[in-house]
Amino acid sequence: MESARHVSDLDSRSWERELSRNPVVILPVGALEAHGPHLPLASDEIQAAATADQLALRIHGLVAPTISYGSCPGARRFPGTVSLSLATLEAYARGVLGEFGRMGVRRTLVLSGHSERGHMAALREAADETMREWPKNRIVVLSDYDFVYELRGSLAPPNDGHAGLLETSRVLFLQKGLVKPQRPRGAYHGSPFVPGSPRPEEWPESVIGDPTSATPALGKKIQSHVLDRLVETVDTLLPLD
Repeated sequence: MESARHVSDLDSRSWERELSRNPVVILPVGALEAHGPHLPLASDEIQAAATADQLALRIHGLVAPTISYGSCPGARRFPGTVSLSLATLEAYARGVLGEFGRMGVRRTLVLSGHSERGHMAALREAADETMREWPKNRIVVLSDYDFVYELRGSLAPPNDGHAGLLETSRVLFLQKGLVKPQRPRGAYHGSPFVPGSPRPEEWPESVIGDPTSATPALGKKIQSHVLDRLVETVDTLLPLD
């Protein structure tokens, strides 16, 4: 079976040859964040990295090493969550993207498995600054959950969210052995206008939705939808010159 090509596996001259064909370089971004008692802390990274590999095969792209940490203030009080400041995440992402721009990368997809608003804003700001410094490098920034949540209301309830039915099914499909059987239902009652972590009574467990009926089969459907939408997006926004 063909494997995705990872930038970190290439030697210097092979990287130079790959650049000559103007590939899409996919930069996965994860987070270390609580996802209830049933999903691993690295769920966002697992999803982003696996999706990057699968997408790279479909578009003949290259996969850069994953940025494993993100900004997760909402879940910060739960054990295991590491939340970077927006400034730290932006600076780090800008440094990575800027180096790819300096080397001549002209098509970049920043693919985040974590979709919190501030986190995504920091990545977009980093991309914007990079494109101003290296105008030939077109960068698209999105979360795979931009497409996962298109399935709310059809494959999942409209209020499904963090570590709920869709996400649990997807991780079951991608890394079944890491999903535990205890899957509590959860609801979020915090206000989006109040920064920081919600109070325990507003969000007692780091779950939004009901993951009890999650299955790998549903996860496979979700992943297929995400990949199809990503291919469409790359074809539209990052066409080969």
